[in-house]
Amino acid sequence: MNGVVIAGVASGVGKTVATLAVCRALQRTGRVVQPAKAGPDFIDPSHHEAATWRASRTLDPWLEGESGMRRNYARGSGDICVVEGMMGLYDGDTSTATVAELLDLPVVLVVDASAGMESVAATALGFRKYAARAGVDIDVAGVIASRAHGGKHEAGIRDALSDDLTYFGRIPPREDLEIPERHLGLEMGDESPLSAKALDAAADGIRVEALLDAARQPDWFASVETEGEASSSITDADDRPTIAVARDDAFRFVYTATRERLRERADVVTFAPTAGDDLPDCDGVYLPGGYPELYAAELSEGPALATLADRAAEGLPTFGECGGLMALSESLTTVDGDTHEMAGILPADVTMRERYQALDHVELRGKDETPICPEGQTLRGHEFHYSDADPAADARYAFDVVRGKGIDGDHDGLTEYRTLGTYAHVHPESGAFDRFVDAVTKKDWTRNGHGGSRAQH
Repeated sequence: MNGVVIAGVASGVGKTVATLAVCRALQRTGRVVQPAKAGPDFIDPSHHEAATWRASRTLDPWLEGESGMRRNYARGSGDICVVEGMMGLYDGDTSTATVAELLDLPVVLVVDASAGMESVAATALGFRKYAARAGVDIDVAGVIASRAHGGKHEAGIRDALSDDLTYFGRIPPREDLEIPERHLGLEMGDESPLSAKALDAAADGIRVEALLDAARQPDWFASVETEGEASSSITDADDRPTIAVARDDAFRFVYTATRERLRERADVVTFAPTAGDDLPDCDGVYLPGGYPELYAAELSEGPALATLADRAAEGLPTFGECGGLMALSESLTTVDGDTHEMAGILPADVTMRERYQALDHVELRGKDETPICPEGQTLRGHEFHYSDADPAADARYAFDVVRGKGIDGDHDGLTEYRTLGTYAHVHPESGAFDRFVDAVTKKDWTRNGHGGSRAQH
């Protein structure tokens, strides 16, 4: 599968819109487009899916390792993979440039041209030259001019580019090509999708043939194994457990590969706690991250958390990530000061803050045997949250923090019974979800603590 990376010179230059425009332009030629996202983000992929009707793939060497990232790329399907970068091209220790180098894909640079012409070319040339200084071997193939008018504006940009930097087109300055933001970044793709009219207008400015000429299939692609260490064991049909996965407006941050892996290993049933669904019959529960603070009243009033509290006290294996941790705690206080009772399984009170409390790749070391990480081994993930948790003095932690913040700067992963809640989002290439399914299947992970059902708090 050929591929190309759409990278920005900085955050906020319009690379998500440029990525969607490229996808739409390619689709209009009859090509099947596989969208992907560099880095751990959940929000941009939701816009990819809304625009292309295909699930976006996460490509992050910290979360997945180089081989795992390549496997995840190769599990995609289509004629061409369009990878949206994160932040600026060279920003971060696992930057978009690093991803492009490891995947061996060309880079198309998105430059905000709203207040420049020749300077767009100067910026692109500087970004190409900086690759050597940054120590990465990448091909900055050319430019998409974001927020650029046609006519003289476009001609001035195109003419200023050197012969070895390709002009891949422009994105017009239109109000309907701006995606609204909320405290955690852009709104989700199903909340504020770009209209078909706006996407078509953006796609009109993309030079499709030039992009197709630049895209290439990496040398490693033909020999990569799509099944790796994290995908080594498929559960026998007779032993497949049933995993209940919360899926609604409060619990929506799930990697495509996570959904795939859980369905390979287990029978997955979804439920919507904010819509009044009760917890279905199951052998284990996964609560992903999301926006529980926006639906705290619905969660508190609905039956699912109360049922989960009772089942957790009986030993039902439960794993919650970030928003899942918040829902598993005793209470959740919103930024408006309203406090809502949550499941009460994990001994902590969670409070939303005006500013983000953590944003980083994380590394955790298991303090004890848990359903996602063996004792003494490390687990990599990502954290981005505006809440903080205030655990009880005798709370049990599953992890020491090697990198990141976790819950208190030194620890992460509250655990009670056979329930684990952590601020970290993890990828299935880490093996975490295989271990969780194994723990549910074998019923060999035990934890005795001081927690209790919701009624006890």
